Amino acid sequence: MTAHATTSAPPQSASTDGSLLSRLEIDVRMLGMLGALAVIWIGFDILSGGLFLTPRNLWNLSVQTASIAVMSTGMVLVIVTRNIDLSVGAILGLVGMIVGVVQVQWLPGWLGFEHWLTAPVAVLIAVVIGGVIGLFQGWLIAYLGIPSFIVTLGGLLVWRGAAWWVTTGQTVAPMDTRFKALGGGVEGALGATATWIVASVAAGLVVVALGLARRRRIRFGFPVRPAWADAVIALLACGAVLGAAAIANSYPLPVGTARRWAEANGIAWPEGGLTIPHGVAVPVLIAVIVGLFMTFLARRLRFGRYVFAIGGNPEAAELSGINTRWTLMKVFGLMGFLCGISACISTARLNAATNAAGTLDELYVIASAVIGGTSLAGGIGTVAGAMLGALVMQSLQSGMVLLGVDTPLQNIVVGAVLVLAVWVDGLYRRRIR
Repeated sequence: MTAHATTSAPPQSASTDGSLLSRLEIDVRMLGMLGALAVIWIGFDILSGGLFLTPRNLWNLSVQTASIAVMSTGMVLVIVTRNIDLSVGAILGLVGMIVGVVQVQWLPGWLGFEHWLTAPVAVLIAVVIGGVIGLFQGWLIAYLGIPSFIVTLGGLLVWRGAAWWVTTGQTVAPMDTRFKALGGGVEGALGATATWIVASVAAGLVVVALGLARRRRIRFGFPVRPAWADAVIALLACGAVLGAAAIANSYPLPVGTARRWAEANGIAWPEGGLTIPHGVAVPVLIAVIVGLFMTFLARRLRFGRYVFAIGGNPEAAELSGINTRWTLMKVFGLMGFLCGISACISTARLNAATNAAGTLDELYVIASAVIGGTSLAGGIGTVAGAMLGALVMQSLQSGMVLLGVDTPLQNIVVGAVLVLAVWVDGLYRRRIR
């Protein structure tokens, strides 16, 4: 009876007055990051003579962002619980080195080279080892009461040293052909048709998700946006998805690669040549799927609510019956699991396991989360913001590389941007109090 009464009640409007942004219920900080990203892209495009906003550079930028974006989704939950993880780059390096040894030295002796089981076994080993390392660090933090800064700082040294110990610093290569697809490149692109199918499905899911959210709000009597506002948001989101697909499909394979592909598929090479689009890269698709899963976990599952409750007020969360220690341990285990996925992407992209893999990644991952709106005071953060922050960080680095800026100056700029982001975060939190 109660459900019937709430369903039949007229929906309240949350936006009968106020600015256009408030009526659309758009996060001002997210809009600010999009504005900053637009300024960075346009600025680097002008300085590089139109090279930055080419389909080729944007495609490479998306692939380079994937590994950091995956880890930044986990760093959001770590920081939300008022902790930090300085060991993510070292965990990536260790797991990547183990994955390389597994493919090059261990599995070929049992399965032979280029066996179809090699890639799935390597990925499984990567996520298991990453998850176990994360759980171990989480146990030290949650049950032994050692500060996360100390545990993960020690982990940075321990896991980096362990990575060197696996092969005494030697580079391991090449990777299995199927495994290489996880890193992008010619083998790791979906192609035009699959890209349009994936983009169409994603656009459809955006519309369905907005419709379900509106229906749920009406059902429980919560305020809803005007119908036109939902239509505008759906139009912008679908436009962004389809636009990204169009850019990915406008970057063609190199002529030599396209010719080899045509010969392998029995297609005669025409006089004017063939234009074969790359499509969306596999690591980008993995990052998007991880981002959607982590958003669902943070916003819809009990675990996510516990994490934000711990970050908002740890004492109140414990008094309310939440097992804060076990939850915290699982947060670090999840962070390690995501490091395992990023290790696979990074190793596959390089087609080699190197001792330098993951160096300074902890800086980029933490900076991505903070720039994306995750508060170092805990309790506030979004997965989408962290992934957008990763894109901002990678855009800065990619643009400086394109302009030929020296590596030391790149590090200075990245460090300055991180400090600026923390300062802006402090100003914003003081303003909303």
